[in-house]
Amino acid sequence: MILVTGGTGTVGREVVRALPAGLCVRVMTRDPVKAAGAFPGVEVVAGDYTDPVSLAGAVRGVRTAFLVTTRVDGVDDAAFVSAAVAAGVRRVVKLSAAAVLASGADDLVTCRQRANEDLLRGCGLEWTLLRPRAFMSNCLSWAMPVRRERTVRALYGTSPNACVDPRDVAEVAVRVLTEEGHAGRAYTLTGPRAVTAVGQTRELGRLLGIPLRFEELTPDQARAALSGRYPPPVVEALLASAERQRAGAKAQVEDTVRMVTGHGARSFRDWARDHLAAFTQVPAEPGPHRQTP
Repeated sequence: MILVTGGTGTVGREVVRALPAGLCVRVMTRDPVKAAGAFPGVEVVAGDYTDPVSLAGAVRGVRTAFLVTTRVDGVDDAAFVSAAVAAGVRRVVKLSAAAVLASGADDLVTCRQRANEDLLRGCGLEWTLLRPRAFMSNCLSWAMPVRRERTVRALYGTSPNACVDPRDVAEVAVRVLTEEGHAGRAYTLTGPRAVTAVGQTRELGRLLGIPLRFEELTPDQARAALSGRYPPPVVEALLASAERQRAGAKAQVEDTVRMVTGHGARSFRDWARDHLAAFTQVPAEPGPHRQTP
């Protein structure tokens, strides 16, 4: 049995879709109603990291687990690892972040990711760490201003980021979940080249066939915009992440996707071409969780 936590999130959905047919797969989510009908043939269970009973039920009979957590207090990872050890889970594949490798990254989010990695390394289970750079799908936050104003607004528009397609992260996760030989390894996952928000705006406009305008946000404007969605410590972590990107800390490209899956990482053009509808049609539900390393 393979357990996928965060099955309604960006990578979790892609992992479930990419797993080979015939495997026993279980998706854990706080709200199973959100996943109803999304994964035919997959068992969907309610599980909350703060509820030991539901967590024990979710990991019962599981051999391998894909662990995705988003809170920064560290409680979720510790609760899951404890339940996994008690249930006899063999292997945990953890979605971490590339920022843990940056020596100057000392914000709350990155420090918590490092602590969660240490927790997993010391738990006695087989483990593998996936450290993606920012998801290309973060650009879905531009969808509304693109539809309404033909405008993209972002901080430090000319700073490079080797962002990665979540589908590539999911494909690597599936290999690690279903193959031997990945225990004790940490994989940094990037796209094929570093891109900038200005370049992404230009590429998106070409694909849509319309001119798009880029507006550079000031740090104060970015802080105000982020404050509407995140608590203050996370806002400051995101702004610190943007400063590291401006300094060039996120431009390094790795060929790990090819090494693990056998094919090169998808480009931003590939991702944008497959998601153009998001920039032309009003979505039925909110966009996915943001990945910011």
